[in-house]
Amino acid sequence: MSLDDLRRRVGDVLPGVRRDLEDLVRIQSVSADPARAGEVQRSAEAVAALFSAEGFDVRITSADGGAPAVIARKPAPTGAPTILLYAHHDVQPENDHADWDSLPFEPTERDGRLYGRGAADDKAGIAAHLAAVRALGEDLAVGVTVFVEGEEEVGSGSLPALLAQEKDELASDVIVIADSTNWDIGVPALTTSLRGLVRVDVEVRTLTHAVHSGMWGGLVPDALIALSRLIASLHDDDGNVAIAGLHAGPADDIDYPEERLRAESGAVPGLRWIGSGPAVERLWTKPALSITGLDAPQVDGASNTLVPAARAKISLRIAPGDTTVNALTRLREHLDAHVPWGAELTVTVVDAGAATAIQATGPAYDLARDAFTQAWDGVPPVDIGVGGSIPFIAEFLEAFPAASVLVTGVEDPDTRAHGANEGLHLAEFARVCLAETLLLANLVSIAP
Repeated sequence: MSLDDLRRRVGDVLPGVRRDLEDLVRIQSVSADPARAGEVQRSAEAVAALFSAEGFDVRITSADGGAPAVIARKPAPTGAPTILLYAHHDVQPENDHADWDSLPFEPTERDGRLYGRGAADDKAGIAAHLAAVRALGEDLAVGVTVFVEGEEEVGSGSLPALLAQEKDELASDVIVIADSTNWDIGVPALTTSLRGLVRVDVEVRTLTHAVHSGMWGGLVPDALIALSRLIASLHDDDGNVAIAGLHAGPADDIDYPEERLRAESGAVPGLRWIGSGPAVERLWTKPALSITGLDAPQVDGASNTLVPAARAKISLRIAPGDTTVNALTRLREHLDAHVPWGAELTVTVVDAGAATAIQATGPAYDLARDAFTQAWDGVPPVDIGVGGSIPFIAEFLEAFPAASVLVTGVEDPDTRAHGANEGLHLAEFARVCLAETLLLANLVSIAP
């Protein structure tokens, strides 16, 4: 089948796929909100119905009390490989509706983007899989298993149990994970590394109860000062993470222009970057540490008392090649060594997710790069790292070590996933759908 034929077929199915995507966006499948568990279930049922209509054998499943996941299968013809297509149907909370320019669960098009919570992350991943199998129709010459998870946005806690429970159903030769990003509008990408994540809550206590700051100030340290000194110890003067024993490595030689960095990050004028080395190393292959929350008295209404205890949430991104066990050990060692003035320190692990490095070589990757290049009219994909974490990819690599894992995506630098005004670039989405259709058409040549 020619490129022109496949391009026409994708164009024919895209209007219906977009309508289906918009219907999915209207379902408030926020997995972090127990009050919307019914919406997560409704979302799974909607996804199941879409692939059932395409002739797949479909069922909804779960493990260890986790959220509902959808498994849809079309068995491989004799001698053909099986391709696993992954996405997730749960979404992040929408937070304050006032920050959105349109209702978060009412898909709205503006200037070539479709806005709505989940319009990109990751209901567009589901829609891309749907577009590819619809475009190929009866000409689908490989086995396809669609696996749509329902709790990715809350850490995929039951995924290891689900993969073990459904291992025979999910076994495949190639795994396509549609939950990452492209390098830029008009430039596709394959994600080959992702940082891991370790999060801890840290409490520093200096007093058993609050005391008068005039009576005891100058002798007794307050907990906020102690916590501030501890936090300050986590970076050196250049802004590099100062925790000894963490792994760091090189990144591919990719230019990330200064003006683009500033525009995409939203940096205020005059802000200086932290850390040292190439920007892509600091973003992808070196550790990064942020304070993402503080518990302390509010400024308004604060009294003249010494604060007895204060807490912070530390988010540590770990480089590919490091382990969560090592990172937690080194972080605890650093905190123990740097807590000032004999203050009491309590460290509570919140969660952890493994870093991932993919050896993106072999026939499946060659076919993927060729499909992307054709879909983007001659522009080859860039191999990129991602500074964020998708810990479940490591679970797939462990569960299916013989499979080629391709990490693709529908996002772009202005998608604003997880934030207000999340949006899908519709022209890029069309290219994603064409690339996946080409890939499924060509993967028949991969020996199972």
